[in-house]
Amino acid sequence: MKTLEKISDFVGKYMAILVLAVAALALFVPSSVSFIKTSYVNTLLGIVMFGMGLTLKLSDFKVVFSRPKDVIIGCICQFTIMPLLAFLLTKIFNLPVELAVGVILVGTCPGGTSSNVMTYLAKGDVALSVGMTSVSTILAPFLTPALTFIFAGQTVDVNIVSMFLSIIKVVIVPIALGFVVNKFFSAVTQKIVKILPLISVTAIVAIVAAVVSANSAKIMTSGLLIVLVVVLHNCCGYALGFGIGKVLKLDMAKCKAVAIEVGMQNSGLATSLAATHFAQYPLATIPGAVFSVWHNISGAIFANLLAEKND
Repeated sequence: MKTLEKISDFVGKYMAILVLAVAALALFVPSSVSFIKTSYVNTLLGIVMFGMGLTLKLSDFKVVFSRPKDVIIGCICQFTIMPLLAFLLTKIFNLPVELAVGVILVGTCPGGTSSNVMTYLAKGDVALSVGMTSVSTILAPFLTPALTFIFAGQTVDVNIVSMFLSIIKVVIVPIALGFVVNKFFSAVTQKIVKILPLISVTAIVAIVAAVVSANSAKIMTSGLLIVLVVVLHNCCGYALGFGIGKVLKLDMAKCKAVAIEVGMQNSGLATSLAATHFAQYPLATIPGAVFSVWHNISGAIFANLLAEKND
């Protein structure tokens, strides 16, 4: 166990470097990691969520429900900052309509479940992050089509059933199971918690490898412009989310959660919506695919930096 704990500490410390190295390998030699399928992503996230559940206590969730203001602040940031940034970036860079639609779809989607993992790794307010993801997902069937209509001039239908099933399967159930295990077997879980960074980082690396290798051709052919737009969209989301948290005098753990939740989007949903509802614009799927890759890399780096920041 001591050896595993040392490895876990090492992996946690150098997470960003590991993620970047694997991402580069998956991009330039996709066949080397093609055995990690994108169909594994939900399972990998579920494993990490279960590990997160092992660290949570009932009091963590009581805090969320006793201060709904924090969740409301986070969701308002989510559905204003990212759509507005998306719209402004499409205008600043004068993107063609098919790419612009894809960027705006990314901006109007709810927070991604990966944000919960990154908040955990950043030592942020995980319970708040989970609460924000759940609420933004519940609101998405109404706000995503409305905001897309406002900023792209077209309406988008969102499958509310699949979204609810996704959040239940990937977030709620694994966390609830981990929480229950921790409740009844806390003596055991206290030992397991020490090696959770190893499990979490391994899962994140595998997710990045799967997503990058599956989308390597699209990434290589999409050009630097869309990559630049995606990077700016994501990083400005982090910065503005964190900045607004500070302005509103939220504590550091909450600021971390809001920043990561705002910056990381459910880009997989954006890609799916683009393919289903904007089939006349084949390139509309590319921003979501690129965002899926980039925000996992940037999220790992950002979480690594925030983990050291406590005030």
